[in-house]
Amino acid sequence: MSNPKQITKTKLAIKLGVSRSSLYYQPKLPDRDEEVKHQIEAVLTENPEYGHKRIALELKLNKKRILRVMKKFGIKPRRRKVKRPKKPGDVGNEPSNFPNTSLLWCPIKEGVLWASDFTYLYFQGRFFYLATIIDVHTREIVGYHLARHHQTNLVLSALEDALSKHSPPLWIHSDQGSEYNSKIYISRCKKAGIKISISAKASPWHNPFQESFYDKFKVTLGFLDRFENLGELVAAIHESVYYYNHKRIHSALKMSPVAYKQTLTTNNDRLIV
Repeated sequence: MSNPKQITKTKLAIKLGVSRSSLYYQPKLPDRDEEVKHQIEAVLTENPEYGHKRIALELKLNKKRILRVMKKFGIKPRRRKVKRPKKPGDVGNEPSNFPNTSLLWCPIKEGVLWASDFTYLYFQGRFFYLATIIDVHTREIVGYHLARHHQTNLVLSALEDALSKHSPPLWIHSDQGSEYNSKIYISRCKKAGIKISISAKASPWHNPFQESFYDKFKVTLGFLDRFENLGELVAAIHESVYYYNHKRIHSALKMSPVAYKQTLTTNNDRLIV
């Protein structure tokens, strides 16, 4: 028995009363934007200040696609502009005699240049002050200290914390604050063999690493009124610093500061072998 003659697609289209091209139509796959949207929201739950570039790194997706989906669904990272209060004790002070060397070169390894600064946290009707020190190359917070007053002991304690865990850097940079120009602070730096670099007066952009850190840090820390006591706030500060050092993706490093530092150690080991 012979097989019936196979009908062509053109004749089939005419018989069905449709265009020939419609016979090749494949239904579209379900829109994956919804899936990506949920992935983005999950990342922002853990990292509320992440922009589209960091989210793309976290999800290992194209950053243009992430940006498009965020715009489509109106998803925005948490942003918070932080204004630092003026420090009355610094008004009218003579400019420091220390030069600003931080703008002259960029460190190519850790432990060369540290940057120090402090910010305020308004909690339960009063100000607290957090001093931090960052390694400019690895972006790691190497030392920090919380105090009720912005005096020399605030920045000195942060320095001592850093020196208790790391070797002294060649340089340490800060702004023109009276705390950094105090004899006690200068003497401690000299004793540790650290050279001092200080920004020009009223030039916060000369210490961009710290300014950027505080902007992101306060977003991660969140609203302070959710803490019932100072102990809870202190614990949250420790957790936020740990998160920044070990988990948060830094845009310049494409990974966390500690992960980046570990790659430096691995590369050095390979060179030695």
